[in-house]
Amino acid sequence: AMGKLQSKISFHTSKYRADDPVEETGPVQAVQQHGPMHTNAVTCVAALKPDLCVSGGRDKSVAVRSWRSGAVLWRFIGHEREVTKVTCALDSNRIFSASRDKTVMMWELHGTPGPSQHFPGHDLVVTGLAVSPDGSQLCTGSRDNTVCKWDTETGECLGRATISRNLVTHLCWVPGEPYIIQTSEDKTVRVWDSRGLQVAHTFPPKQHIQTCCDVSQDGRYCLSTSSGSAGEGGEATLWDLRQTRSRVREYKGHFQTTTSCVFLPRGPALAPSIATSSCDSTVKVWDRDTGGRG
Repeated sequence: AMGKLQSKISFHTSKYRADDPVEETGPVQAVQQHGPMHTNAVTCVAALKPDLCVSGGRDKSVAVRSWRSGAVLWRFIGHEREVTKVTCALDSNRIFSASRDKTVMMWELHGTPGPSQHFPGHDLVVTGLAVSPDGSQLCTGSRDNTVCKWDTETGECLGRATISRNLVTHLCWVPGEPYIIQTSEDKTVRVWDSRGLQVAHTFPPKQHIQTCCDVSQDGRYCLSTSSGSAGEGGEATLWDLRQTRSRVREYKGHFQTTTSCVFLPRGPALAPSIATSSCDSTVKVWDRDTGGRG
């Protein structure tokens, strides 16, 4: 029986190999590569407008690099353990990093070398990080089942909410709204009202751990991704954030855990698209409205 199972897994895995030519849609283009930003594994990355990218690593550092030149322009060192999440304020001058050392730090691109603000208060690794659209507030989440709200200028904790078994995996702020989307290991996606730090809505639980979330720029939809293995689970789910607040569509095709998702910028002649990445070594691009793969 074990031999049959291994054979079945091997057969299906071949369909999802990164070098599988079946899903290629055009000629392979050269990818510009640069020297390493970190001395160990890169654990997270975020876009820093207009042409910078910020990353966090297992080497405990946060680095900012130019998309164009490849040069590392800033490197911030202060965490005691690996960096788990990074995000940026819309003004592009402040970076926030979360770490396994249970803290969050704020860094300023044109400020002092050290962190300009600390946000200690969680009891376990910080796994969620989201900044309000105006940059005045920060929301953090942790495996300690807690979500916290902070004043980014003073570092003061403005609120703290704990829900049993709510092991936070990701947070994102709804553009132009006081709401925060949160995924959890308890298989649910929650919508928080930041004003009172209360749960405004909880979507129906999924069958697997929810690993990541993202919100469309118009604030109408959110995405969440599921853990999975051997072809079970691993889907991304599109949710309606308007009055219906229901599941709209699922995107199925990853063979293992889907680790992240993002709404892609929409070109003038392109259908709305999303991208997902997975432990099956693939990144897939989907038509948001039909669920078809591009």
